[in-house]
Amino acid sequence: MASKNLWKIIFITIIAFWAALNLIPYQDTPLGEYLEEEVVSTPEFAEVLSRAEQLVESGEHSGIYVALRQIGEEEKIDLSKFFPEIKLEDSLTNIKRRNDLVLNELLRLSKSKLRFGLDLKGGVAFTMEIDASETLGRSTFEQEEDLSKAIQIIRTRVNAFGVSEPIIRAVGNNRIEVQLAELSLKDNPTVIDDLKKPARLDFKLVHPSLTPVSGAVNDIPPGYEIMTLETERGNEFYAEDLFVKRIPEMTGESVKEAYPSTDEFGSYRVLLKFTGEGSDRFGDVTQSIKENNERTGRVGRLAIVLDGTLYSAPTVREAILGGSAEISGSFSQREAIDLANVLNNPLDVSLEVMEINDVGPSLAQDAISSGLRASIIGAILVLGFMLLYFRVGGVVSLIALSVNLLFLLGVLSSFGATLTLPGIAGIVLTVGMAVDANILIFERIREELNSGKSLIASLHGGFDKVLSTILDANLTTLITSGVMIFFGTGPVKGFGITLAIGVFATVFSALIVNRLLLDLLIESGTLKKLSMGSIIKNSSIDFLKHRKPAFIASWIIVLIGISVVVARWDTIFGIDFIGGDEVTLSFQEEVDVSDIRAAAEKHEVGEVIPVYHEQLGGGLAVLKVQTKVEQGSKLVEALQTEFASAGFDEIGQTHIGPTIGKEILRNAFWAIGISLIGILLYVALRFEFGYGIGAVVATVHDICMTIGLFVLLGYQFTAPMVAAILLIAGYSLNDTIVVFDRIREELSLKPTMTLRDVVNFAINRVLSRSLLTSFTTLLAAVSLFVYAGGVIEAISLTFIIGILTGTFSSIFIASPVFFWWHKGDRHHVESSHDITPKYDWEASTKASK
Repeated sequence: MASKNLWKIIFITIIAFWAALNLIPYQDTPLGEYLEEEVVSTPEFAEVLSRAEQLVESGEHSGIYVALRQIGEEEKIDLSKFFPEIKLEDSLTNIKRRNDLVLNELLRLSKSKLRFGLDLKGGVAFTMEIDASETLGRSTFEQEEDLSKAIQIIRTRVNAFGVSEPIIRAVGNNRIEVQLAELSLKDNPTVIDDLKKPARLDFKLVHPSLTPVSGAVNDIPPGYEIMTLETERGNEFYAEDLFVKRIPEMTGESVKEAYPSTDEFGSYRVLLKFTGEGSDRFGDVTQSIKENNERTGRVGRLAIVLDGTLYSAPTVREAILGGSAEISGSFSQREAIDLANVLNNPLDVSLEVMEINDVGPSLAQDAISSGLRASIIGAILVLGFMLLYFRVGGVVSLIALSVNLLFLLGVLSSFGATLTLPGIAGIVLTVGMAVDANILIFERIREELNSGKSLIASLHGGFDKVLSTILDANLTTLITSGVMIFFGTGPVKGFGITLAIGVFATVFSALIVNRLLLDLLIESGTLKKLSMGSIIKNSSIDFLKHRKPAFIASWIIVLIGISVVVARWDTIFGIDFIGGDEVTLSFQEEVDVSDIRAAAEKHEVGEVIPVYHEQLGGGLAVLKVQTKVEQGSKLVEALQTEFASAGFDEIGQTHIGPTIGKEILRNAFWAIGISLIGILLYVALRFEFGYGIGAVVATVHDICMTIGLFVLLGYQFTAPMVAAILLIAGYSLNDTIVVFDRIREELSLKPTMTLRDVVNFAINRVLSRSLLTSFTTLLAAVSLFVYAGGVIEAISLTFIIGILTGTFSSIFIASPVFFWWHKGDRHHVESSHDITPKYDWEASTKASK
């Protein structure tokens, strides 16, 4: 026993230890507290920190990071001397740069390993798009390079705000997404304008004789400042401090174009062409440098500075006339491309804000408390039921699910993934659906025990028979999550990542952890009897007898739902799809929605959709109002003016341009369509085409019914709903796969039984599992619906509808369609199977010949 299970014990222990290590620290610590409690510092630094805290308390600075940064810069204090454990390059002598690196590292160390999205910690996110007319004539490669350099410039600007772990990334080849945690537009209204303003490209003189290395740092020549030129070659980092003149000799407006090239020896260089005026000015500047060279006997340098960052400082040996210039040296290809990008000034273009999402701290805190409350209650309900129903098996499941959750969170943390509200919903429902694997295992073990096998034989037989079912069910869910990751953005992609990791965690915990624990308990003699509850015993319901009325009734409901969708088409989509603003306000006194509409009309805001949100399980009550594009702020002012006593206070705002909305809608249709095609192909290849048709029809039925009932209940569709619908498709298919896998098995085991009887028998054998799984998943979904608010409420409602319809469709849609496809003839099925069952009478006939 020890040798057989030793590798499993070691493997699981290593995985659990690794996952736990990735979650430490598990929560953020404010930088000030972290420096006081966790960092061993000198009295000198304690005095600096105390002064920084005073600056924050006085309101002069928004945080300790910015205050320490300013003190270090103004008083020329090198903060790195207080933190010798943070290693910096000796060649880096620029105090400002050294302090930035130290503070960024300290800020990183103070944060939890698992990152939380803006909807959980507050902050602002926005997407900017480069005007297409300003990139005409640029190749795709050049546009991508421009975008990369623009992101670098914006990242440098963001660092000035002291934001922890900002996210600045490219979206396509003409958009930039920025996420700034714990920063509010209400408190920092100019932050977007500060980040999207055009960059400035300057050409500045380098001091001809003095450098910070050769003289005291404090003795800066008048009119100069210290700037650091940083280069990186392979794993080597080089830094050079220079005295650079504050006032530029010329600006980037003089540059017509710049591009990398090679000389006759194959060495890389950068060629510049100037405008007419720029040519004359560049000639004058280089002539002046040449004359100074002759006077001092030193070679002068001209610095290239983009948005306050020194990128290059080539030497100038002669006057450069004629409207063009060459910068040569030991460039790599990448360095030549980067310098050309700088000279072309990639951020000297207009950036249009396409989408804004501002989440205030009170809204984020409420999201955390409500999300955690719903998660805890859902987990308690699911695990409590498992303990009551499966008893010892429930304890084993509890341990396996704990490992599942630890593995899931550990992987998310190691990937640097961001956990959002939809992600929390995905985790809770992943746990609920992971219970399905445990239910499958224990129901199979029960069948083996009922057939008269010993406990250990039943354990091995149950796991062997359930293996393909669990793998098939989870692989189809993996297809769905892959579509979310590929086509989704923001919370949809995050939901898909969480779901994909959850699939692997579920398979790992169910097939390895579960089996190891049961093996140890049984083989050690600790567990001699595996008792469990039972809700249905030996049922023999003729489900196919009721297939026609059930099929017709369900599709009538689907048609009613689709009719409602068509009738309300103009109002069912939220701003994620049609564009617009949505403001979230807290209030002290509720105002009638008709009065809100009247106030909006009076102040020429246009049509608005006001909705009050209050969680059934308690929490922050808010008013959410949708308006047309760029009317959200105007509406807030109108409401605060008209209803001063109501105490309206803006705690969040979302702005989505119509272009973004159309793309999200288009991607939603693509995602659903590709998921269905993937499902059909997988089931057809893994099983047989008739099974694939049944699975797709059932999935379409579930999606349509869920959408119809969702709209019928008065809800609007948002981007996260795409993820919810795709997950419903995965859940529905999971249920269907279990039924189909049993039909396939029984076709082989019962060669004399008709197809009708095989289908009925298979459904009856998995009926207990289907009801148990639906019930446990419903427990998780209902807890989310009751105790969580906002987007989780809508997602969980979708799950509730989808769980009920998925259970129904696997019995009354998928199976009858499969039965009809094969015309009720088992031989029609066998002719399509990869392997036709070998009947005893066939073998006897062959033997008699």
